[in-house]
Amino acid sequence: MDMEAAIQGGKHNMLNKFKICISMKTLMVLFNCILLTIGQVGGPLLVRIYFLHGGKRKWLTAWLLTAGFPLLILPISISYFKNRSNASSPKFLVPPRLVAASAFLGFLLGIDSYLYTFGMSYLPVSVSSLLGSSQLAFTAIFAYFVVKHKFTHYSINAVVLMTFGSAILGLHMNGDRPSGESHANYTLGFFMTLGAAALHGFIMPAFEYAQKKAEVTVTFDLFLQVQFLVSMFATLFCTIPMIINKDFQAIPQEAAEFELGPMKYYMILVMAGIALQCMMIGSTGVIFSSSSLFGGIVTSLLVPVQQIFAIFCLAESFSGEKGMALAMCLWGFASYFYGEYKVNQKQPDVKHEPEHEEV
Repeated sequence: MDMEAAIQGGKHNMLNKFKICISMKTLMVLFNCILLTIGQVGGPLLVRIYFLHGGKRKWLTAWLLTAGFPLLILPISISYFKNRSNASSPKFLVPPRLVAASAFLGFLLGIDSYLYTFGMSYLPVSVSSLLGSSQLAFTAIFAYFVVKHKFTHYSINAVVLMTFGSAILGLHMNGDRPSGESHANYTLGFFMTLGAAALHGFIMPAFEYAQKKAEVTVTFDLFLQVQFLVSMFATLFCTIPMIINKDFQAIPQEAAEFELGPMKYYMILVMAGIALQCMMIGSTGVIFSSSSLFGGIVTSLLVPVQQIFAIFCLAESFSGEKGMALAMCLWGFASYFYGEYKVNQKQPDVKHEPEHEEV
């Protein structure tokens, strides 16, 4: 009886630990989704306002996408001093292999940032939402080949619905071309945005692949340090052409000529940098705490949300096509979450059977 009680008690403790682990993971996913929402909705709007009112520095806006990485020093420092007394806790969690991967991904992210902001300089927010629609398709394809992500009926349904929903937004371009914008620049911005979507669709599963190959336990500390490194390398990459183009020297003159005034010019740049860094932290965090495909799903869900804010902030139109896209994206998001719920329901039963612990 004592032996049986001990076994039952051990199983009960393991189940409680598993539930706590799932709960913490859910909270981390939720936290990163909130950051991603703030960044993806606020960042593009601020960047578009910058270009609409006289801003012309594309490398500057690309630089802003990751230049807020010093903000991560505070939480990293707090974590360091909190764990300093713990001898078993490593002081620097990122292994060399992951540092090298961060440098490579930072280089790709710098290119992606430039392509993205180049498109934003010529396209209204409603058209640049193609980034969200095509990115999900690219993410799904690369996730299948790079990290062998298995599709379920629910995830396939979500990908199809949300891709079509976001595509409707991007294809509704009649009358959306800004006045005074040449057809050549508009077309170039359109394809640069698609290129940014394709590259970002590769970066997201590449993040997941790098984390798996590093063979380390994903913790919040590790996530912060990796995000810091990736953003730092991306910022360094964008800094080089800024120095060549003398963008830093041109900032005071551009601020003086800005239509909304110098004070609002600097406010927009600072707020855009903070919002875009939230987007980067949230995007990477969703991948580390869930998967690259889920990150693509959340990104596409936020595309219609961008439309709603663009209506109030930039006076862009909201047509029936955009309402249909919003409904399709919400339907796809619900489908994905229901599929994840069905999968997670089966996990506790499999987790605690000794013969199935190793695959």
